[in-house]
Amino acid sequence: MTPASLMVRCLRRVTLLAVLCLVTAATAQAAPPDSAPWWTGLPPMKHTTVYGQTLRYYDVGSGPTLVLLHGLGSNAGFDWGAVIPELAKHYRVLAPDQLGFGQSAKPSIAYGVTTWVDMLGGFLRDRDVQEFSLAGESLGGWIAGLYTVRASQSGLPMPTRLILVDAGGHPSMKSIPGKSGGPASWPPLSIAGTREGLARFVFHDPNKVTAQIAEQAFAMRLAEGSQYTQDSFRQGLGADASVFLDQAALARLDLPVLVVWGAQDRLVPPANGKDFAAWIPHARLVTIDQAGHAPAVEQPQRFLEAALPFLQGR
Repeated sequence: MTPASLMVRCLRRVTLLAVLCLVTAATAQAAPPDSAPWWTGLPPMKHTTVYGQTLRYYDVGSGPTLVLLHGLGSNAGFDWGAVIPELAKHYRVLAPDQLGFGQSAKPSIAYGVTTWVDMLGGFLRDRDVQEFSLAGESLGGWIAGLYTVRASQSGLPMPTRLILVDAGGHPSMKSIPGKSGGPASWPPLSIAGTREGLARFVFHDPNKVTAQIAEQAFAMRLAEGSQYTQDSFRQGLGADASVFLDQAALARLDLPVLVVWGAQDRLVPPANGKDFAAWIPHARLVTIDQAGHAPAVEQPQRFLEAALPFLQGR
């Protein structure tokens, strides 16, 4: 082999190696990284004191105010973290960890829906919120609905628009004393139990509950320690029939209402959402397919496609 041909062969090998390296690098960049759970990318929470109790909350974005309420045994980041960044492009988003949950105070009291309704009123006054839209998921939807019903009678700040997402509080829950409408057989608090509970009762697609999500959700629940709050609420459920969102109560609502439901919700049946939409004079129902009890988590883009036009009056 002549020196010239040897040089040509070496150049070809170097060129091939360079091309392979570029392809490998491009493939590595194109492959999605092992993404962190949706609730871990939010900014630090702020804190305030309402009725002597510390509430921590997200205050993100600018524009008209949108208040988000999370569900039972959850927190603001878990229930709303997947959609807060997009909502914050259009709104000032206030999303508190409600009393007894998340990073907020957890006094040993008898918790009930009216506890959180009163805390919401105090939080809004403390933050000087007069004009706002209100959205609640699960227990948060129950609280949002009851707050709105009572605000019109008590002089509390009244939301201009209301979104109920897989909301609790349907009158059918009156016949389930000591339960919150959720499963009585939620697995024990462990990594495996957390993964099983989310896969069975919250998500439609169990494959979305990865090992990483299960481990971080387990660690989050250990740190928060909200089991007493949940047990107290369940034990007192049904003691006050006036807190349920029955037809007579919802018929008094006089504002635009969007009812959003996961089509495959195994915790709170979609039939409840149909009732709410039928009972509220200015309500419309959006059912999100391929979503369980938390459509803003499992199908965030579809949730935003329903929520944003409604909030913007379209």
